[in-house]
Amino acid sequence: MSELRLEELSAATIVAVNAMSLKPGQEQYLAPTSYAVAGAVVNPNTAWQRVVLDGTEVVGFVSANFDPDAPHEHFQSVLWRINVDADDQGRGVGRFAVENLLDEARTRGLDRVDVIYEAGEEGPEAFFRRVGFIPVDETEYGEVVAEIRL
Repeated sequence: MSELRLEELSAATIVAVNAMSLKPGQEQYLAPTSYAVAGAVVNPNTAWQRVVLDGTEVVGFVSANFDPDAPHEHFQSVLWRINVDADDQGRGVGRFAVENLLDEARTRGLDRVDVIYEAGEEGPEAFFRRVGFIPVDETEYGEVVAEIRL
């Protein structure tokens, strides 16, 4: 693996992000990428969207929102989406993206990052636990709310 790096989502990388593949069963836990990209249009001052590159190849995407004034505390510093191309899962790409997200949150003076996800056998829970998220709550829809304290 080359050295991984982050870059802002751009017109040059969005097509590759949209073309990333998932492992069988993962699609039920992930809304289309266009939903995440729309978040940057709706919240341009608070959205944080990055692609993970391995050399020149897009291998991952991470979308977060930092809004200390959000009315719900779990939305003040939240990881909205992370996906890694199926062929690149298990190589540390996701961990790299989360570590950079946590660094960004620290830079902004925040004390935690939350994530909200649906539990399930092929879902993201095992990954989120491996990188340090701890379940702390549940949404009204039964989704898990987990956090990493900084």
